[in-house]
Amino acid sequence: MTNHYHELRFWARVLKCIKTALPQGTKTAIWLLKITIPVSFAVFLLDYSGWINIFAGFVAPALKIIGLSGEATVILLTSFFTNVYSAIAVMTTLGTGYREGTIVAVMCLISHSFIVETVIQRKTGSNAVRMVMTRITASILAAIFLNLILPGKMEESHGVLIRNAVPFFPALKAWFFTIGYTTVKIVVLVNLLLILQKILSEFGLIKWMLIPFKPLLKLMGLPPNTGFLWMVAYTIGLGYGGAIMISQAEEGTLSREEADLLNHHIAISHSLLEDTLLFAAMGYTIWILIFPRILISIIYVWGRRLENFLRKKAPTAEIKISGNLDSI
Repeated sequence: MTNHYHELRFWARVLKCIKTALPQGTKTAIWLLKITIPVSFAVFLLDYSGWINIFAGFVAPALKIIGLSGEATVILLTSFFTNVYSAIAVMTTLGTGYREGTIVAVMCLISHSFIVETVIQRKTGSNAVRMVMTRITASILAAIFLNLILPGKMEESHGVLIRNAVPFFPALKAWFFTIGYTTVKIVVLVNLLLILQKILSEFGLIKWMLIPFKPLLKLMGLPPNTGFLWMVAYTIGLGYGGAIMISQAEEGTLSREEADLLNHHIAISHSLLEDTLLFAAMGYTIWILIFPRILISIIYVWGRRLENFLRKKAPTAEIKISGNLDSI
């Protein structure tokens, strides 16, 4: 009888978590889709019209400084506005070499889906412009580092990417299928993640899950209560993991400063599982894809902590100076 009672109570608590999570998850998914669908359609039009290729031609000379040919510009711009899947498709079309491909892959892993992911980070407490600049500068630093240590030299450009002349309506149809799949993925994943988070919180499992990672979080400069969000961002990425960040920010379980520190880390180093494995499957060395991102993200977080420390100290210093002047 007692076991039956405990079983009923267990499922009642699980059901409560689901009922709490679904409305919140649906609301967040709709919010994400309101950003994702228009951005995706705008990029589709820019790509189809050839404007991305035109803009890439203007930026190409600057990339030679970090060991990249003009073709890399198209890959990076595709990544900035879409995701790593699209970047990989372009890389495959161009037949990018190993050395250049490694540098571009790391840059794309840091700097992709700018618009959607930056909006998520802004909603959880970070400055949007700062997040974009953080990712761009971090990807450039990673490229400079890899350009110095990787053997060989910059490959010569093989020409401009020429896209197949696909009629507009078949191309639009293909976009509809793609965005339809993305929509289903967002709705399902966001709700499942929120349900999982509610269940783990309800049964007090999160704190036990994070015990092995506490020393690592400390090394990275991240607050202990950001651990679960850090795990989510590392495994499935910022776009889908952002739903839980938004939820915790709205519930007040994560302060603005804590969320901002986490954002500085995961802006540079996230989706170490799915996105990294996609490039690894193309033959790129997995540790090279991971190590620069983690190292640079640690540097940026500790830099942000130092900045916060100095900002908090500044008013105290001003008060002391003012007090000394008054006593004269």
